Amino acid sequence: STRKSDEGNTVVASLGRLRHDHAIAIEVMWRVTSLPPCPQCSCEYTYELVEMLACPECAHEWSATVVSEDTNNVDLSEIRDTAGNVLQDGDSVQVVKDLKVKGRPTSIKVGTKVRNIRLVRDNGDHDIDCKIDGFGAMYLKSSVVRKVM
Repeated sequence: STRKSDEGNTVVASLGRLRHDHAIAIEVMWRVTSLPPCPQCSCEYTYELVEMLACPECAHEWSATVVSEDTNNVDLSEIRDTAGNVLQDGDSVQVVKDLKVKGRPTSIKVGTKVRNIRLVRDNGDHDIDCKIDGFGAMYLKSSVVRKVM
């Protein structure tokens, strides 16, 4: 009869540890999802490191107070092309270098015109959403286009 009670206590203790571990995992997931992405590489898996925030991908460390100031300025930031012209929704741009496209045998050639672009600020480096004839919808970096005047 002692053996059955020992097994029952072991199961109860294991269940208690499992609940504790689950609670910790939920807290960690909440913290990870509520932290801002890395300002250097846009990695979403940032974590707290004492009074700083850290990125596991590029090892960048920054202050949490700097993040709150930067997030206020993000909406006001301008997206510029390679020549320094300010881009806006609906602009037409021209590709300034050949771009390889994953899964396609051909690349986007220099001089390809892209009409009616849409700017996106929450997609890492790729801040232009557009459709390119023969390639379809895709994201481009503003560093590879020039505004068509």
